[in-house]
Formats: sequence, structure tokens, C-alpha cells
Amino acid sequence: MSKYYFEKIKRLHALAEIGLEYNTIPYDIERYQEIRDICLEMLEKITRTPVADIIPVIEERNGYRTPKVDVRAVVFNENDEILLVQEKADKLWALPGGWTDIAYSPGEVAEKECMEEAGIKVKATRLLSIMDKQKQGMPPAFEYVYKIFLLCKKENDTISIGSETCDVGWFNENELPPLSLPRNNEAQIKMMFEYKRGVRTDPYFD
Repeated sequence: MSKYYFEKIKRLHALAEIGLEYNTIPYDIERYQEIRDICLEMLEKITRTPVADIIPVIEERNGYRTPKVDVRAVVFNENDEILLVQEKADKLWALPGGWTDIAYSPGEVAEKECMEEAGIKVKATRLLSIMDKQKQGMPPAFEYVYKIFLLCKKENDTISIGSETCDVGWFNENELPPLSLPRNNEAQIKMMFEYKRGVRTDPYFD
């Protein structure tokens, strides 16, 4: 079994876990449980490790709880404007991004989210910061979150809305729209402009 299929099985298992966590329809719960069990059986066969030993490692609800990770893409254009998307959830603005997914690296998440939310193809090029959300003056949340900000280079000039966004645009530092504070705040956006100007060079971390 190749690494590719091994990672796909883990991804499918993660999707089943999400379904079990958020679904309330008995029929769907049974199907998600079946998918989960099939994945565990396949992993057991591939790794020759008992299911009882696999579950604590790959299922967060049964293992050691760790912070969730939110990746944000920092994209500038030739006019030194930053790319922001208007979220359908609250009609406020944020850097493209979201939760990391199983089988995707942080850079891949940033690139994927830019395409899905802003319709633009980018390449992640540089780590700018890793922030502890609780230390950034952001609204409280049930999850304990680490936020990763990655500089991304745009590979085309096309932008368009996605399934989770209702607008997208470029903004200069002094004319920012109302921000979606659970996702990013003004201090964080200002920091990204400091990297653009060269005021900051080293990655920031809490």
C-alpha cells in the first residue's frame, strides 16, 4: 500500500469523524460509523497494529487534546494592497483561510483556501507568524487555536467569490473594511503590512 492511499484512508477516517461529531440523523450516523470502522480495519491491515492501539492516536476525542490550527493566507498585489474576503457567516472581512485538514500541509491549506474563497491561484512562499489566539485579544472560542499566517504569491489576477464568501477585494493599510474578529483583527493585519514594508523580517510567534 503506497503512502498516497495510506493518507487517503486517514483523510476518509477524519471525514467520518466529522460526520459523527456534527450529524444528528440516525441513518447518517450509522453510515459514518460504518465508514469509520472500515477505515480502522484497513489501517489495522496495513500497519499490522491492533485497532485498539490505533484509535487513541488518530481520534482526538479519545486521545490527548491539542490546539486546533487555523491557517491564513497573506496575499499582496502590485499596489501593496492585501487580499481580503467577506465571510457569509458574519458579513465581515478576513484573510482567506480556515481550519487545517488532514492530509494537507499548512501551505497547501493556504493555497486551497485562496482558490475556494477568493478564486485566485497562489503559491505559499514564507512563514510570517504563528500566534496563540488567546494571546491576541481575539474573541473567546470553545477551541484552543494556533493561527498560522503564510505569505503567498499570487499566480494570476483573477478574483471571485466562493461558497463561503460573498465578496472579495484588495485593500490598502489605511482603508481596511470591518474585520471578522474571530478570524483576524486589525493588529494582525497591520503586522502583515509591516512584513510587506520590511519593518519585520523574522517570523513572529507567541
